[in-house]
Amino acid sequence: MRHRKLNTRETGILLRKIPFNKLLGMRLSRVHSDGITIECKVDPRLVNLLGVLHGGVSAALADAAVGISIHRHFGGLHSIATVEMKINYFRPVAKGRVFARSRLLRVGSTLCVGRVDIVDERRRAVGTALVTYMLLGARENAG
Repeated sequence: MRHRKLNTRETGILLRKIPFNKLLGMRLSRVHSDGITIECKVDPRLVNLLGVLHGGVSAALADAAVGISIHRHFGGLHSIATVEMKINYFRPVAKGRVFARSRLLRVGSTLCVGRVDIVDERRRAVGTALVTYMLLGARENAG
């Protein structure tokens, strides 16, 4: 069954609709055929005791990047839930912005898997994640 993908504007609105994403300052940076790129500014409220971006922010970026990509893929017609995430951290980030580029690797009838590469402003690898979502069913009030 083919679905109409959300366009760039709709994807950006969906990202901002989630209060937690707004709290972290996530913004849609780019839409790709197989995923999206979102970004987040390193804010003093988002750092750990060492003064670098808290790992939970990178994990949230990875989770959101795959989740929004799946919503975009299905045109917002399915409810979804994260069921698993594996993340590796490579480098701390103390300033600037971080970017999370998702790629949907597998879109099945029950599970969807995406990979996320997280980089800093200089395009240095910050981390990578593998995120699995479950499709819960069709949404009644899609759109």
